[in-house]
Amino acid sequence: MSRHSDPHALPTADHWSDEFDAPAQGAGPSSPPSPFIDQADGLRRLFAGRTLRFVPVVSNPSVTCGGAMLERLSTVYAEQGLSTLVVDAGERARAPRELTRFDLSEGIEMLSTQVSYLAARGLPLRYVDASGSTTSFLDALARASGDADVVLLHAPATDLARLLARRVQSHEATALRPILLCDERADSVTHAYGAIKLLAARAGLMAHDLLISAAANSPRAKVVAERLARCADNFLGAVLHDWVAIDPREAATVAPSLALQGLARGQFACALVQRVSDLADGMPAERLHRSALPAQATMAAPQARAHR
Repeated sequence: MSRHSDPHALPTADHWSDEFDAPAQGAGPSSPPSPFIDQADGLRRLFAGRTLRFVPVVSNPSVTCGGAMLERLSTVYAEQGLSTLVVDAGERARAPRELTRFDLSEGIEMLSTQVSYLAARGLPLRYVDASGSTTSFLDALARASGDADVVLLHAPATDLARLLARRVQSHEATALRPILLCDERADSVTHAYGAIKLLAARAGLMAHDLLISAAANSPRAKVVAERLARCADNFLGAVLHDWVAIDPREAATVAPSLALQGLARGQFACALVQRVSDLADGMPAERLHRSALPAQATMAAPQARAHR
């Protein structure tokens, strides 16, 4: 099992965003603030805008309950007071509305007060550049995301590689762990392994989390996770960092398990962070300042941590 912080331990802050976005506290004695420092801090806050986190989820057409797993993740974030935009570019997603060709926000539907949805099948390829990258789609999503705190980016591994490779290479996403989806059937596990292989080769993404659609207390879920972790490590040098089984028959009103809360919190911590300025027509702030985000925490040891 991987050796990392206990995912069952919930944060002490009221919300995760308070914990991860809070400024560092100095250890020295307090002193009266300089009016010049206060003014500079105010300007920084004005231009920094809000913080948006992209959580990539690898779609798997062999899994029939992928939508339920996305719903459970959204529920965890909603319980932390976070708003989630689900961008569904998976193989089974609806085609985007025609107006999204001009404005992505025209295709966003409100599912609840804290969850919105964008049907985006095939949409990332509309943003491809001469190098084959579609990273500008992330900037377009940031401008259209409204008040969202988290974007669940559900797409095939090929699309995620085009979207994220440049961000990984520029050290903006050094701790990113795409979430794999599978169930207990062999074809879905094979597809998940293929996604690990593709993301490693094309985007340099070597660590992943896993959500398994399985009945409560199914003994096969652990076997599937361990086999996938072993193959990823032995043949690719890749890491299955964490896994959680989700019962697709579980009612949406049931509180998410502590294990799922732990996985979602870990994803929030290692997500691709984009600070969106409220100025300059919503252009991402780091694009204005031409500065890369700081490197995030290093990845854990190459074995999976089992959870139910």
